[in-house]
Amino acid sequence: MVTAAVPIDPRIAAAAAGDRAAAQALCRELLPRVRNLVRYLVRGDARVDDIAQEALIAVLRGLASFRGDGKFESWVARVVARSTFATLRRLRAETQPGAEDVASRERDTTERSPYEDRRELAAALDRLPRDQREALILHISVGLTVPEIAEAVAAPFETVRSRLRLAKATLRETLKGAA
Repeated sequence: MVTAAVPIDPRIAAAAAGDRAAAQALCRELLPRVRNLVRYLVRGDARVDDIAQEALIAVLRGLASFRGDGKFESWVARVVARSTFATLRRLRAETQPGAEDVASRERDTTERSPYEDRRELAAALDRLPRDQREALILHISVGLTVPEIAEAVAAPFETVRSRLRLAKATLRETLKGAA
C-alpha cells in the first residue's frame, strides 16, 4: 500500500520558492516553538537566541527538502534538534557556564502555582547530565523514538535507551524529594 504525500501548505511552498514575505511570516510563526525547543536542549539562556537563530536559518535553507510526508512541525523539530547539536559540538571547546541552582524560597506547600512547578522541573532538567537531558527532551517534547534519537545524536540504540531510563529515574527521584 503506497500512501500519497500530504499536500504542502501554500505558505511553506511559497517560502521554499524564495518568497521573502512568506519566509518572514513563517519565521514569526515558528520562532516561539524553535526557541523553546532550543532552550530545553541548551542549559542556561545565554546562547539560546543565537542558537535559535541558526536553527531557523537551517529550517529556511532546508525548506526545499520538506516533502510533506509527515507533519511540518515534526520536520522543523528534527531540523532544529540537529542544528542545535551541530552548534553545540562547534562550541564544545568553550567553557560552558554551569547551571545555577534556583534559590530556595519558603513557600506554602498547599498553594503551588503552575509557574513554580515549571521552574522546579526546568531546574531538575538542568541538573541532568547533558546526554540524558538531550535524549529526554527529544523523546518527550519532540516525540522522537529511540532509534530516531540515536541517529540524531550519533549514539548507539542501547546507549540512548540507557540515557532515557537514567534521566527518567533521576527526575522521578528529584521531583519526589522536592514534593
